[in-house]
Amino acid sequence: MSNDTATPGPILVINPNSNEVVTEGMARALDSYRMAGGPEIETMTLAEGPFGIESQVDSDSVILPLVRVVQSRLDASAFVIACYSDPGLDACRSVSSAPVYGIQDSGILTAMAHGEQVGVIAISDVSIARHMRTLRQMGVMDRITGERALNMSVHETAVGTETFAALERTGRALMGDGADVIVLGCAGMATHRAGLEEALGIPVVDPTQAAVAMALGRVLLG
Repeated sequence: MSNDTATPGPILVINPNSNEVVTEGMARALDSYRMAGGPEIETMTLAEGPFGIESQVDSDSVILPLVRVVQSRLDASAFVIACYSDPGLDACRSVSSAPVYGIQDSGILTAMAHGEQVGVIAISDVSIARHMRTLRQMGVMDRITGERALNMSVHETAVGTETFAALERTGRALMGDGADVIVLGCAGMATHRAGLEEALGIPVVDPTQAAVAMALGRVLLG
């Protein structure tokens, strides 16, 4: 009897905003997860989404489009919703037999495996309350040092010339608050993770990478 097994379907990583630059940066940050014989790591941009998810209304607006994508991709072995607000996570899980990961959940859980106190870099002050609701639901507030905002747009975090300096400044402020591990609170920051970790000297978690790592582990285990 043959021991050959079929290659699993792709892990579909969905950028819920319509900004292709964010998706391209995210795809580059996931290159190290692509392996011979493993599942394809496929990235896509949600065309119906806003240019950046920066408010509660933006976050809520993509729930039904995300559900439709999940329902239409029966070939996928797992899904990752690559927005730090985890929009539509419960709704997508309710219609999928494949696992669905949110990057906020995954990023925080990964960070807690790398340090005692987690600091989060948000894109804007208005996003912090939304993130904190999820953290309270997760029951992890005693491990969260705090969250500080860059007050940039999603697009600026991906391509802005001042983004890295702002990330380093904000990361150091969180370290001053007591953080010994940092989570990047937006998928648009993905390309800065390695450089920021080197500059700060503490672990920096890109939550999209964290979610894909979890998805990949589960898919490879069958």
